[in-house]
Amino acid sequence: DHPEIHQAMDLCLSCKGCKSECPSNVDMTKLKAEFLQHYYDDHGIPFRSNLVGNISSITRIFSVVPWLYNSFMRFKPTGNLMKSILGFSTERSLPSIHPYSLQSWYRKNYRNIRPAGPVKTIFLFCDEFTNYHDVSAGLAVIRLLAGLKYDVVIPEHAESGRAYLSKGMLKKVRGIAERNVRLLSGRISEQSPMIGIEPSAILTFRDEYPSLVEGGLKKSAEKLSENVFTFEEFITKEFEAGNIRKESFTDRKQKIKMHVHCHQKALSSIDFTAKALSIPANYTVQNIPSGCCGMAGSFGFEKEHHDISMKIGNLVLFPAVRNSEPDTLIAAAGTSCRHQILDGTSRAAQHPAEILWNAFIKPG
Repeated sequence: DHPEIHQAMDLCLSCKGCKSECPSNVDMTKLKAEFLQHYYDDHGIPFRSNLVGNISSITRIFSVVPWLYNSFMRFKPTGNLMKSILGFSTERSLPSIHPYSLQSWYRKNYRNIRPAGPVKTIFLFCDEFTNYHDVSAGLAVIRLLAGLKYDVVIPEHAESGRAYLSKGMLKKVRGIAERNVRLLSGRISEQSPMIGIEPSAILTFRDEYPSLVEGGLKKSAEKLSENVFTFEEFITKEFEAGNIRKESFTDRKQKIKMHVHCHQKALSSIDFTAKALSIPANYTVQNIPSGCCGMAGSFGFEKEHHDISMKIGNLVLFPAVRNSEPDTLIAAAGTSCRHQILDGTSRAAQHPAEILWNAFIKPG
């Protein structure tokens, strides 16, 4: 619980770059989370950390009246007052809550687009960020996969626990991880894998869950992790297997610049995003050689971190986006990445699924 370690860890972005880029592959993100849990055991959990960790539960409550929340936060005097109370920068915009959740749309509407004679059944992890905020990305995934003849099933599951992980609340995450492993083990398989939309959420199954769960669940978590994929990984693998064809997409020319989420760089590969976005015949994809976008979950929202967050964005990412031609699409799978790009450049980035859905040739 040394204050010197706490001070040093404060500027760790939990990007996991060290896990893949450092020659010794030390995972500072896990070390930071482990340290913070011990620090909380002795000093208690700060108010803001507790708030960020519980953001999924808080958002679920406000999702009943999203218009009230959005109006309150968008009105500058009340929005800035709330940000100041929470310790967030008043220069930041906060994510809006969508008028309806992805789960509710799925329950009401999916039956109308469910494909007959599907190629295979795909389980979709409906993470807490997509469910309440980035519904358009979730709709693009479901509609695209259904159009490509995949049956999409949203199974019963808990939240990912990513917000708790980002604040080192490991005791809370362990319960979530164990519940998800129990709910999903036995359903997810090589024939029916599970895919995710938000990289930081779905990759918890591959990275943190096997380290967190205890006893007999550890083997179950490890087996489950073998059949869990990001959207980009799944699309690329299915294209290479011949189940997805270029002819299903437009042949018009389109330039794309992509920024890949830190956790994808560390735990997956930028190649999957590049290959997925290159499926349409005349789409050309350029990788923005950026590191972390600088938002890093709640890091960039926090008052004391806002300036350094924007400096990180200005290293490579922001100039690359600002210098792009107006008709060049900006792709970013991470919800924090898209928010950072919007705040830093006023350009709206899209999830790769949204770009592919717009390129998909709809029947009729």
